[in-house]
Amino acid sequence: MGKSLSVAIITKNEEANLPRTLESVRWANEIVVVDSGSTDGTVEIAWSSGAKLIQEEWHGFGKQKNLAIEYCTSEWILSLDADEEVSEALAQEITQLLEETPEVDAFFVPRRNFFLGRWIKHGGYYPDPKLRLFRKGTAWFEERVVHETLQYSDPIRTLQNDLIHHAYPTLESYIEHMNRYSTLGAEQAALKGKTSRSLPAFLWNVLLNPAATFVYNYVLRLGFLDGREGLLLHLYHSAYVSWKYAKAWQSAKS
Repeated sequence: MGKSLSVAIITKNEEANLPRTLESVRWANEIVVVDSGSTDGTVEIAWSSGAKLIQEEWHGFGKQKNLAIEYCTSEWILSLDADEEVSEALAQEITQLLEETPEVDAFFVPRRNFFLGRWIKHGGYYPDPKLRLFRKGTAWFEERVVHETLQYSDPIRTLQNDLIHHAYPTLESYIEHMNRYSTLGAEQAALKGKTSRSLPAFLWNVLLNPAATFVYNYVLRLGFLDGREGLLLHLYHSAYVSWKYAKAWQSAKS
């Protein structure tokens, strides 16, 4: 008999994405959705799908995802974002893997990122491996305000098939996301003392570092091969870097 699998998802106002995500993991033994105050149809969508729904106030990305993991009851956990979709090939690979005895307790999953409807294949965006599949009790998210990652120290294998990330269907959603994340990133930078108080640090963090980030990803990592979408993605990601450090400087100044 195969190993049981729970899927852990955190949500807030994800009615546009959640149905697709839930449909892609209907084959799992359990789906756990931890919602933090959605005001759209997210809660109803989760209920109607048969998912285990927990409503919990917001504690930050890392802690919220750890709460979702704690509510899971299966031997294995697949942690997903609400805008991600498990491809049919990946679903088959995971099912087959858990029918056997996995050699390790955690697996990276390659992720296929879509931006403005285009699969971004260069600039460091593919295969973009993420640690998402693991035996319960062996991995936990680092409790950071943003850019949380799973912590796991033993050997890890990488699966062959892709997780699909429907990241930003519009420029408006991307810019709003970058603005919100740059605020969280500024909090994290301030906690580390990176507030750009000196003029050289300010010029590096707010001007030169973003420019270098753009050149590295768009030119050296061949981001220009992804057309207009690649240009906009890397241009505004560099702006995010600038906003993050400018906001950290502003918070220390006030």
